[in-house]
Amino acid sequence: MQTLQIELGSLVLKNPFMAASGTFGFGEEYADIMDLKVLGALVVKGLTLKPQKGNKPPRVVETPAGMLNAIGLQNPGLDSFLARELPRLNQQGIPVIVNINGAEENDFVTLARELQEAPGILALELNVSCPNVKEGGMAFGTSPVVLSGLVEKVKRVCRMPLIVKLSPNVTDIGEIARAAERSGADILSLINTIKGMVIDTHTATPLLGNLTGGLSGPAIRPVAVRMVYEVFQATGLPLIGMGGVTSLQDALEFFMAGASAVAVGAGNFVAPDTIPRLIADLQSYLENKGLNSPAVLTGLAHGRY
Repeated sequence: MQTLQIELGSLVLKNPFMAASGTFGFGEEYADIMDLKVLGALVVKGLTLKPQKGNKPPRVVETPAGMLNAIGLQNPGLDSFLARELPRLNQQGIPVIVNINGAEENDFVTLARELQEAPGILALELNVSCPNVKEGGMAFGTSPVVLSGLVEKVKRVCRMPLIVKLSPNVTDIGEIARAAERSGADILSLINTIKGMVIDTHTATPLLGNLTGGLSGPAIRPVAVRMVYEVFQATGLPLIGMGGVTSLQDALEFFMAGASAVAVGAGNFVAPDTIPRLIADLQSYLENKGLNSPAVLTGLAHGRY
């Protein structure tokens, strides 16, 4: 019997397609365009303890085959999320994963502890691309030692599956992935955006108000696929792949590189119906191939050479 259901350790999703954090808000903007209940999961906009206004504009700029964003984690904060956003998502029956962010380890720990008591949350995703103010602005995810300390502390208070979202802005993604695994991560998601810059050559001025931003979209897909491939070999954890997915062909690359699930980010801005289309296309693909589950695709590219 064919099924699209997948397992990421103890986390079970109805299908392997997720809306990536920061590209789908809290779902409200897409509710009139698609049935949000079809999502394997909605990873909500990055959440911090207190409300954040984000970076000064301009905050988004298009690039060839992609986009740069420097939103700066604009969000309403934990209290507003619990009072307004989460009850609405629960009422609509939408599977929710919460992406959490902080400037210090205690920020993450407090968020994880508070969210344990909230209903309807499937898992937490740690955004380790945040700058650690106590380490002079170093991102948590660029140092195996710093990352290990963060994951260990959060895991002590986190009873639900813990996803660690890896930064690509590192020398050895496998080393970082192993550090997350040793420290208690249950699932890894990758990749986050790649740091980049665009300059207005008429004014000799960077176009983003923050000077730099995160590059996403099809331009980064080969990098993301390569990193998923390497992390699949480096750890035994289930993986969520992301980076420039706009078609089933793109998603299949991630599955075959080692991902069990795929998140769609920038693609949602170009075509808001991307995820429903991917679900239908995957169903047809499995039927045509005589396959019972997308799980059989995971890691197929390994051992071929």
